[in-house]
Amino acid sequence: MAGPLEGIRILDLTWVLSGPFATMVLSDLGAEVIKIERLKVGDIARGNGPHINGVSTYFLSLNRGKKSVTINLAAQKGKEIFLGLVKTADVVVENFVPGVMQRLGLDYPVLKEVNPRLIFASCSGFGQTGPYSNKPALDIIVQSMGGIVSVTGEPGRPPVKPGASIGDITAGLFLAVSILAAIQERHKSGLGQAIDISMLDCQMALQENSFVRYLATGEVPERLGTRHPVFTPFQVFETSDGYVAVATMGGAQDQWPLFCSVIGRLDIIDDPRFETGWLRTQNYAVLEPIMNAALKTKTTREWIKAFEAVSLPCGPVNSIDQVAADSQVAHRNMIVEVQHPKSGNFKVVNSPIKLSRTPGQVKKGAPELGENTAEVLQQLLGITDAEIKEMRDQNII
Repeated sequence: MAGPLEGIRILDLTWVLSGPFATMVLSDLGAEVIKIERLKVGDIARGNGPHINGVSTYFLSLNRGKKSVTINLAAQKGKEIFLGLVKTADVVVENFVPGVMQRLGLDYPVLKEVNPRLIFASCSGFGQTGPYSNKPALDIIVQSMGGIVSVTGEPGRPPVKPGASIGDITAGLFLAVSILAAIQERHKSGLGQAIDISMLDCQMALQENSFVRYLATGEVPERLGTRHPVFTPFQVFETSDGYVAVATMGGAQDQWPLFCSVIGRLDIIDDPRFETGWLRTQNYAVLEPIMNAALKTKTTREWIKAFEAVSLPCGPVNSIDQVAADSQVAHRNMIVEVQHPKSGNFKVVNSPIKLSRTPGQVKKGAPELGENTAEVLQQLLGITDAEIKEMRDQNII
């Protein structure tokens, strides 16, 4: 079944994580993604472990469904080949440190002269402008500088990096959304445009609650463990055999009485210190030991059964293997198997985008380095076998 982006061609110059994640999302939605890689080396993520039969599983997880073409962009002939591909493309995506594309002579002002409809999408640590624009950044750097590390962890303990690469993945998602928006706008204007995504900007956008509270009150958010800064109870509790997450809504639909009933503490329902979610948060030091003592008296499974009986949102704290084996995950087909000529069959997380007619889907595994060079250059540029051999001998492709 064709995806919703069928007919969209993307030249993907990205590497490692944020950019490849964005183009993977677009590939799952049906776009033709041609990954332009360096000769012999390719995306440095190809070296990241663990490996299966010499193939990086890290690279496989981010580059499924793409084609790989190797071009020496430092060579004049390589630039000419790339510009030829640009004429056929809808989007060029890159996540180099700002200035790299300009030094190559392949920045947006050059490319838009070749293809005025081209969308040129850039993602970098700090964006194309500003005092930090030329500063390199990886995930932990922008997480730290963007504040999310400062609010992650337990009170009184050192800051903690979240368990996922939030800096890269968030930027990748915003990058994909921006590309889709630019494609939509092009239907009206007939013109492409440049996209400038900053990983630091994206970290701020992700933390809407922290920044709104600070800007409104001047109070600097601190580490709170798993609990919510506004609503209580809204956190992970230790049980007799593990952990359970429980979240209650406040306001007019306050579920506090239901929570108290389930944990067997009817005596605190009408305590004026706990009358609203906000008051419970303000008096958390008094309330916390009461809740903790109650939740430790039963198993996680027992608490989930009890909370579900009164429709209180709850769930176990699953390990990764438990998530992978979950019946809901299986029903939603969120783990699929793909093939690779070297690694054999391997499993990846499926696209979460469910559309009724044109769903997102994993089309195939990740390409070998340069696997599609001849195919793409012959089909799109009409280059002959003899010319391809000559350019390979000259280390152009």
